[in-house]
Amino acid sequence: MNALALNSISKSFNGFTAVDKLSLEVPEGSIYGFIGPNGSGKTTTIRMIMNIFYPDSGEIEIFGEQRHRSHSDQIGYLPEERGLYKKMKVRELLQFYGELKTGRSVISEIDPWLKKMDLTDWASQKVDALSKGMSQKVQFISTVISKPKLIILDEPFSGLDPVNTNTLLSSMLELQKNGATIIFSTHDMATAEKVCDYIFMIHKGKKVLDGTLDEIQNTYGTDTLRIRCKNKATGLETITGVENVHNFGQTQELRITSGVDHQKILREVMASNTLLSFEMIKPSLHDIFVRIAESKEVTSV
Repeated sequence: MNALALNSISKSFNGFTAVDKLSLEVPEGSIYGFIGPNGSGKTTTIRMIMNIFYPDSGEIEIFGEQRHRSHSDQIGYLPEERGLYKKMKVRELLQFYGELKTGRSVISEIDPWLKKMDLTDWASQKVDALSKGMSQKVQFISTVISKPKLIILDEPFSGLDPVNTNTLLSSMLELQKNGATIIFSTHDMATAEKVCDYIFMIHKGKKVLDGTLDEIQNTYGTDTLRIRCKNKATGLETITGVENVHNFGQTQELRITSGVDHQKILREVMASNTLLSFEMIKPSLHDIFVRIAESKEVTSV
């Protein structure tokens, strides 16, 4: 069964089409990544799923049924705009959110979550005493404390350091293991590559990617040469047959024109650089994202 199905949904604001005939199926028990440039329609899509906005046309199904109010009890939602009652104490706030959502006591479930998120020592502190990262973890707990079947997280890693990002990721994977379906939007392509079962990209309101990472990469082929040179590589942009260069400091990724001899490219690289290592790779999700985002034309899938 699909946890979520979007059937040709559209949404416009004052004549501007934010989401254009979008269809999508999210299998139950999966982690589904939503990616796209700023203003592409990600948050509008999520708000339609949450019934904050109503689609102008099309239908939304939750667990095989047309979306209705009672489904809200099955969904945990972390919005892009964070919002907590700043004068409430952490434990009291989590109890309030959990019991408001479930209608049952969640006291016994709060402390394990606080321990997992390294917030035990802050349980009796008011929310306004927390750092931004700690507040974000509290809001994550408030989203999942009710044990929702479908969890929707809008930019959950924004502002988190690597340690807290890993903590959040581990919690998401544990929730998936226990049966939850997770949808999250992100600008962190590396994280999306690591944890998502499926990746969906929206650009200018249209779906432009949808599938597993392997399926997406296979459509582009092995057209990228990753190199590492002694000192800083020079002259890469002037080599005939190199369409684009992504410089990551210690390594560079060269997108090679179809049909060009890779050995010829390597010889020209070595003519002006000391090459330490090289490999032919499929384009990263970061590179695919940039290719699509920089394209003037949008080809929907």
